[in-house]
Amino acid sequence: MKINKFLTLTVAFTLTLSQAFAWGQIGHYLIGYMAGQQLKRSARKNVERVLYPMSIGRSGTWMDEIKSDKRYDYAYSWHYLTSKHGEYDPHLQEEGGDAYEAINRIKEELKSGNLNPTEEAEKLKMLIHMVEDIHQPLHVGTGEDRGGNDVKLEYFWQSSNLHSVWDSGMIDRWSMSYTEIGDELMRRLTPEMEDQYREGSMEDWLQEAVDARPLVYKIPENRKLSYNYDYAVRPLLEERLIAASVRLAQILEEIYG
Repeated sequence: MKINKFLTLTVAFTLTLSQAFAWGQIGHYLIGYMAGQQLKRSARKNVERVLYPMSIGRSGTWMDEIKSDKRYDYAYSWHYLTSKHGEYDPHLQEEGGDAYEAINRIKEELKSGNLNPTEEAEKLKMLIHMVEDIHQPLHVGTGEDRGGNDVKLEYFWQSSNLHSVWDSGMIDRWSMSYTEIGDELMRRLTPEMEDQYREGSMEDWLQEAVDARPLVYKIPENRKLSYNYDYAVRPLLEERLIAASVRLAQILEEIYG
Protein backbone atom coordinates (compact mmCIF):
# COMPACT_ATOMS: atom_id res chain seq x y z
CA MET A 1 0.00 0.00 0.00
CA LYS A 2 2.77 2.41 0.97
CA ILE A 3 4.70 1.48 -2.19
CA ASN A 4 1.70 2.21 -4.41
CA LYS A 5 1.15 5.54 -2.71
CA PHE A 6 4.83 6.43 -3.15
CA LEU A 7 4.72 5.54 -6.83
CA THR A 8 1.59 7.61 -7.34
CA LEU A 9 3.20 10.64 -5.72
CA THR A 10 6.38 10.15 -7.71
CA VAL A 11 4.51 10.01 -11.02
CA ALA A 12 2.47 13.09 -10.11
CA PHE A 13 5.61 14.99 -9.15
CA THR A 14 7.36 14.00 -12.37
CA LEU A 15 4.41 15.12 -14.47
CA THR A 16 4.34 18.45 -12.65
CA LEU A 17 8.02 19.00 -13.35
CA SER A 18 7.71 18.05 -17.00
CA GLN A 19 4.94 20.59 -17.45
CA ALA A 20 6.95 23.33 -15.75
CA PHE A 21 10.11 22.94 -17.80
CA ALA A 22 10.76 24.20 -21.31
CA TRP A 23 11.48 21.96 -24.30
CA GLY A 24 12.17 19.17 -21.81
CA GLN A 25 15.67 17.92 -21.20
CA ILE A 26 16.00 16.16 -24.55
CA GLY A 27 14.95 19.28 -26.46
CA HIS A 28 17.55 21.42 -24.72
CA TYR A 29 20.24 18.79 -25.07
CA LEU A 30 19.74 18.38 -28.80
CA ILE A 31 19.56 22.12 -29.61
CA GLY A 32 22.83 22.69 -27.74
CA TYR A 33 24.34 19.63 -29.41
CA MET A 34 23.42 20.90 -32.88
CA ALA A 35 24.62 24.42 -32.08
CA GLY A 36 27.95 23.01 -30.94
CA GLN A 37 28.36 21.21 -34.25
CA GLN A 38 27.83 24.46 -36.13
CA LEU A 39 30.25 26.59 -34.08
CA LYS A 40 33.62 27.61 -35.42
CA ARG A 41 36.38 25.71 -33.63
CA SER A 42 37.72 28.79 -31.82
CA ALA A 43 34.27 29.83 -30.61
CA ARG A 44 33.43 26.33 -29.43
CA LYS A 45 36.68 26.10 -27.50
CA ASN A 46 35.98 29.42 -25.75
CA VAL A 47 32.39 28.48 -24.92
CA GLU A 48 33.39 25.08 -23.56
CA ARG A 49 36.08 26.71 -21.42
CA VAL A 50 33.48 28.95 -19.75
CA LEU A 51 30.95 26.15 -19.25
CA TYR A 52 33.38 23.43 -18.12
CA PRO A 53 32.66 20.80 -16.87
CA MET A 54 29.21 21.10 -18.49
CA SER A 55 28.78 20.58 -22.22
CA ILE A 56 26.86 23.08 -24.34
CA GLY A 57 23.92 20.67 -24.56
CA ARG A 58 23.83 19.89 -20.86
CA SER A 59 24.10 23.56 -19.86
CA GLY A 60 20.77 24.26 -21.55
CA THR A 61 18.86 22.55 -18.74
CA TRP A 62 20.57 24.41 -15.88
CA MET A 63 18.13 27.31 -15.83
CA ASP A 64 15.24 24.90 -15.32
CA GLU A 65 17.06 23.08 -12.55
CA ILE A 66 17.67 26.27 -10.53
CA LYS A 67 13.91 26.83 -10.25
CA SER A 68 14.27 24.80 -7.06
CA ASP A 69 16.74 27.35 -5.66
CA LYS A 70 15.11 30.48 -4.22
CA ARG A 71 18.25 32.49 -4.88
CA TYR A 72 17.27 32.45 -8.56
CA ASP A 73 13.61 33.35 -8.15
CA TYR A 74 14.35 36.67 -9.86
CA ALA A 75 14.76 34.80 -13.17
CA TYR A 76 11.47 32.88 -13.04
CA SER A 77 9.76 34.95 -15.75
CA TRP A 78 12.78 34.99 -18.06
CA HIS A 79 11.74 31.73 -19.73
CA TYR A 80 8.97 33.31 -21.79
CA LEU A 81 7.30 36.51 -22.95
CA THR A 82 3.94 37.75 -24.21
CA SER A 83 3.34 38.96 -27.76
CA LYS A 84 -0.09 39.57 -29.22
CA HIS A 85 0.79 39.97 -32.88
CA GLY A 86 4.54 39.42 -33.12
CA GLU A 87 5.59 42.71 -31.54
CA TYR A 88 7.65 43.18 -28.40
CA ASP A 89 5.68 45.36 -25.99
CA PRO A 90 7.36 45.83 -22.57
CA HIS A 91 4.00 46.81 -21.09
CA LEU A 92 2.69 43.28 -21.68
CA GLN A 93 5.52 41.60 -19.77
CA GLU A 94 5.85 40.62 -16.13
CA GLU A 95 7.59 43.03 -13.76
CA GLY A 96 10.46 40.60 -13.17
CA GLY A 97 11.49 40.65 -16.82
CA ASP A 98 11.06 38.38 -19.81
CA ALA A 99 13.06 36.30 -22.27
CA TYR A 100 13.41 39.06 -24.87
CA GLU A 101 14.76 41.64 -22.46
CA ALA A 102 16.96 39.17 -20.59
CA ILE A 103 18.55 37.74 -23.74
CA ASN A 104 19.57 41.19 -24.99
CA ARG A 105 20.84 42.33 -21.60
CA ILE A 106 22.82 39.20 -20.76
CA LYS A 107 24.33 39.09 -24.24
CA GLU A 108 25.77 42.56 -23.68
CA GLU A 109 26.98 41.64 -20.19
CA LEU A 110 28.86 38.65 -21.60
CA LYS A 111 30.37 40.77 -24.36
CA SER A 112 31.65 43.30 -21.81
CA GLY A 113 34.11 40.83 -20.30
CA ASN A 114 33.56 42.34 -16.85
CA LEU A 115 32.22 39.18 -15.19
CA ASN A 116 34.04 36.85 -12.84
CA PRO A 117 34.22 33.17 -13.94
CA THR A 118 31.19 32.09 -11.88
CA GLU A 119 29.04 34.97 -13.11
CA GLU A 120 30.08 34.39 -16.70
CA ALA A 121 29.30 30.68 -16.57
CA GLU A 122 25.88 31.23 -15.00
CA LYS A 123 24.89 34.00 -17.39
CA LEU A 124 26.05 31.99 -20.39
CA LYS A 125 23.95 29.01 -19.28
CA MET A 126 20.97 31.33 -18.89
CA LEU A 127 21.49 32.82 -22.34
CA ILE A 128 21.71 29.38 -23.95
CA HIS A 129 18.53 28.26 -22.23
CA MET A 130 16.52 31.37 -23.10
CA VAL A 131 17.50 31.37 -26.78
CA GLU A 132 16.37 27.74 -26.92
CA ASP A 133 13.16 28.47 -25.02
CA ILE A 134 12.01 31.34 -27.18
CA HIS A 135 11.92 29.03 -30.21
CA GLN A 136 9.29 26.85 -28.57
CA PRO A 137 6.19 28.60 -29.99
CA LEU A 138 4.25 28.52 -26.73
CA HIS A 139 7.02 30.39 -24.90
CA VAL A 140 5.91 33.43 -26.89
CA GLY A 141 2.48 33.43 -25.27
CA THR A 142 -0.80 35.15 -25.98
CA GLY A 143 -1.13 36.28 -22.37
CA GLU A 144 -4.40 34.36 -22.06
CA ASP A 145 -3.64 30.71 -21.30
CA ARG A 146 -0.19 30.66 -19.68
CA GLY A 147 1.48 29.54 -22.87
CA GLY A 148 -0.91 26.64 -23.39
CA ASN A 149 -0.58 25.32 -19.83
CA ASP A 150 -4.29 26.02 -19.30
CA VAL A 151 -5.25 24.09 -22.43
CA LYS A 152 -5.98 20.74 -20.80
CA LEU A 153 -6.15 17.72 -23.08
CA GLU A 154 -5.24 14.08 -23.57
CA TYR A 155 -2.07 13.19 -25.40
CA PHE A 156 -2.00 9.56 -26.47
CA TRP A 157 -4.64 8.77 -23.80
CA GLN A 158 -2.73 10.46 -20.96
CA SER A 159 -3.80 13.67 -19.22
CA SER A 160 -1.60 16.56 -20.25
CA ASN A 161 -1.72 20.12 -21.57
CA LEU A 162 -0.71 21.77 -24.83
CA HIS A 163 2.43 23.33 -23.38
CA SER A 164 3.71 20.02 -22.06
CA VAL A 165 3.03 18.32 -25.40
CA TRP A 166 5.28 20.84 -27.12
CA ASP A 167 7.93 20.95 -24.40
CA SER A 168 8.54 17.23 -24.25
CA GLY A 169 5.60 15.02 -25.26
CA MET A 170 6.22 14.88 -28.98
CA ILE A 171 10.01 14.74 -28.71
CA ASP A 172 9.92 11.96 -26.12
CA ARG A 173 7.69 9.89 -28.40
CA TRP A 174 10.45 9.74 -30.99
CA SER A 175 12.25 7.34 -28.62
CA MET A 176 15.65 8.53 -29.80
CA SER A 177 18.64 9.96 -27.97
CA TYR A 178 19.32 13.65 -28.34
CA THR A 179 22.40 12.91 -30.46
CA GLU A 180 20.37 10.67 -32.78
CA ILE A 181 17.71 13.35 -33.20
CA GLY A 182 20.35 16.05 -33.61
CA ASP A 183 22.24 14.13 -36.29
CA GLU A 184 18.98 13.50 -38.14
CA LEU A 185 17.94 17.15 -38.05
CA MET A 186 21.40 18.40 -39.05
CA ARG A 187 21.00 16.53 -42.33
CA ARG A 188 18.10 18.82 -43.17
CA LEU A 189 19.94 22.08 -42.51
CA THR A 190 20.86 23.62 -45.86
CA PRO A 191 23.11 26.68 -46.38
CA GLU A 192 20.02 28.58 -47.56
CA MET A 193 18.16 27.78 -44.34
CA GLU A 194 21.16 28.77 -42.26
CA ASP A 195 21.44 32.14 -44.02
CA GLN A 196 17.72 32.79 -43.60
CA TYR A 197 17.76 32.04 -39.87
CA ARG A 198 20.89 34.10 -39.24
CA GLU A 199 19.41 37.11 -41.01
CA GLY A 200 16.36 37.15 -38.75
CA SER A 201 16.10 39.64 -35.88
CA MET A 202 14.61 38.81 -32.51
CA GLU A 203 11.43 40.52 -33.67
CA ASP A 204 11.36 37.96 -36.48
CA TRP A 205 11.63 35.19 -33.88
CA LEU A 206 8.49 36.50 -32.18
CA GLN A 207 6.62 36.78 -35.47
CA GLU A 208 7.53 33.20 -36.32
CA ALA A 209 6.01 32.01 -33.04
CA VAL A 210 2.82 34.00 -33.64
CA ASP A 211 2.56 32.71 -37.21
CA ALA A 212 2.80 29.15 -35.86
CA ARG A 213 -0.15 29.56 -33.48
CA PRO A 214 -2.95 28.50 -35.86
CA LEU A 215 -1.29 25.11 -36.36
CA VAL A 216 -0.14 24.72 -32.75
CA TYR A 217 -3.65 25.37 -31.45
CA LYS A 218 -5.43 23.31 -34.12
CA ILE A 219 -6.77 20.69 -31.75
CA PRO A 220 -10.00 18.67 -32.09
CA GLU A 221 -13.09 19.51 -30.08
CA ASN A 222 -12.67 16.42 -27.89
CA ARG A 223 -9.13 17.59 -27.06
CA LYS A 224 -7.65 14.17 -27.67
CA LEU A 225 -4.32 14.39 -29.48
CA SER A 226 -2.48 11.45 -30.97
CA TYR A 227 -1.12 10.43 -34.37
CA ASN A 228 -2.97 12.98 -36.50
CA TYR A 229 -1.76 15.97 -34.50
CA ASP A 230 1.80 14.67 -34.34
CA TYR A 231 1.86 14.16 -38.10
CA ALA A 232 0.48 17.64 -38.79
CA VAL A 233 2.85 19.57 -36.54
CA ARG A 234 6.05 17.51 -36.73
CA PRO A 235 7.58 19.55 -39.60
CA LEU A 236 7.02 22.72 -37.55
CA LEU A 237 8.51 21.17 -34.43
CA GLU A 238 11.60 20.04 -36.31
CA GLU A 239 11.98 23.43 -37.98
CA ARG A 240 11.82 25.24 -34.63
CA LEU A 241 14.55 23.00 -33.18
CA ILE A 242 16.80 23.59 -36.20
CA ALA A 243 16.20 27.36 -36.14
CA ALA A 244 17.05 27.51 -32.43
CA SER A 245 20.35 25.71 -33.00
CA VAL A 246 21.41 28.02 -35.84
CA ARG A 247 20.62 31.17 -33.90
CA LEU A 248 22.22 29.89 -30.73
CA ALA A 249 25.42 29.16 -32.63
CA GLN A 250 25.24 32.63 -34.19
CA ILE A 251 24.96 34.36 -30.82
CA LEU A 252 27.71 32.27 -29.25
CA GLU A 253 30.04 33.16 -32.13
CA GLU A 254 29.10 36.81 -31.77
CA ILE A 255 30.26 36.72 -28.15
CA TYR A 256 33.07 34.17 -28.20
CA GLY A 257 34.09 33.85 -31.85
